[in-house]
Amino acid sequence: MEAFTHKLPLQLRFNDIDMMGHVNNAVIMEFFDYGKMKYFDAANIYVEKENSTLVIVHYEVDFVGQILRDDHPEVHTKVSHFGNKSLEVLQHIVCDGNIKAVCKTVMSGYNRKTKSSEVIPDSIRNAIMNYENQNA
Repeated sequence: MEAFTHKLPLQLRFNDIDMMGHVNNAVIMEFFDYGKMKYFDAANIYVEKENSTLVIVHYEVDFVGQILRDDHPEVHTKVSHFGNKSLEVLQHIVCDGNIKAVCKTVMSGYNRKTKSSEVIPDSIRNAIMNYENQNA
């Protein structure tokens, strides 16, 4: 399993479990989004408060195994690749050391004023690199 800089325990709720007795795939997507939010919080990046921000432009998800009611899932998150205007976030949902789902998210630099893509600001890039290095 890959090394991740951010690991977040998840609490299962009654409404997360579907009629098949496992966590619904739509809920797993919420887990990934929650993991990204908490990762950026931990790196002191508050993308919703700046003119230069990051937006999701692509998701790719593999559902590897079921997450059941009595499981104790965690979402593991790291930035796995930087481009000029985009970055890739890699995430795993893990239960007791077993990968249950994998998500690759491409996020693009975006300017709220001009409503267009832009180079990822150095402040965001440096904050992520510092967080990744400090927690490696």
